[in-house]
Amino acid sequence: MKNILFLSFAILIGTIAYSQDDPPAQTAGADALAKQLQNPIASLISVPIQGNFDFGYDPNNGSRVLINLQPVVPVSIGENWNLITRAILPIISQTDIYGPSGNQFGLGDITASAFFSPKAPTKGGLIWGVGPVLTVPTATDQLLGSEKLGIGPTAVGLMQIETVTIGLLFNHVWSIAGSDTRADINNSFFQPFFGKNFKGGYAVNLNTELSQNWDADATVGTINVGGSKVIKLGKQLAQVALGPRIPYGNGNASDWGFRAQFILLFPTGN
Repeated sequence: MKNILFLSFAILIGTIAYSQDDPPAQTAGADALAKQLQNPIASLISVPIQGNFDFGYDPNNGSRVLINLQPVVPVSIGENWNLITRAILPIISQTDIYGPSGNQFGLGDITASAFFSPKAPTKGGLIWGVGPVLTVPTATDQLLGSEKLGIGPTAVGLMQIETVTIGLLFNHVWSIAGSDTRADINNSFFQPFFGKNFKGGYAVNLNTELSQNWDADATVGTINVGGSKVIKLGKQLAQVALGPRIPYGNGNASDWGFRAQFILLFPTGN
């Protein structure tokens, strides 16, 4: 665990240190990218590698490292519409999350979303997208996933006023197939988010990621605060981010954690 923490900090510090001060034209480009990254359905191909490190799960002081690989690909489907696809592939290492449950390492369940979104905001400046969400039981251990196939709706809406972004992402999943010995899925996910951009490709972000299990009446969430910067490694554009995670809810939550993120960026012309 200590090695993973050290490596995460080292990567972030190293990439920021390696990136050089950019000329004004590149700085403007970094600012535009940083603003696009505040928008979950922007016309921007990206490959986020998100590391979530959480500690202090009761009653055995359990810990979890969750690495989410989250490729986001926009596809133009006409003059006025985009289809934004996003898959989340979790790689998990955890210890004593469910009491004295030991160690587990492997894949979790994949979540795939697709948003149909107008290319232009509404007259009032609203950017929105709606579509389906699918969870696939790909977990390599029964304690890493639900063993259920789930489906439901997802939606996102946001506004960007100069350097400020505010919005909400939502989905709800019901299980439709899977193991008869596991609990059904009837879960909602809420993610209100706020972002503020600064010159030089810098940004600060605040969001909460809340999961509500309606059948079990269990709520688990984190408040996530982060600082980020768009950088250039050779010819490759990227963003690095780091910040704390503050858990809350009445479900199986940790005492504290942090998030480190590295995003590969591939701007498009869609």
